[in-house]
Amino acid sequence: MTTTSIRKKLIAYIAEADDKKVKGLYKLIENDISGVKKFELSDEHFQILEHDREEHLKGKTKSYSREDAKQIIRGEKEL
Repeated sequence: MTTTSIRKKLIAYIAEADDKKVKGLYKLIENDISGVKKFELSDEHFQILEHDREEHLKGKTKSYSREDAKQIIRGEKEL
């Protein structure tokens, strides 16, 4: 199928699709349409994250499970 025929099918589909589907499709491509750049870490921030990761893997820093983190955020558990 050519790109041209795909475009025609998409245009026809969007013209008849219900609002929920149109909004869902828009969300998928919103960043492309608005020209928003993708998030990128600077070298400095990458180095900070890499250092923190190494400390974590060596057991030098405390870590929390996802469930623990959710409970802490909700105030259900102390640090």
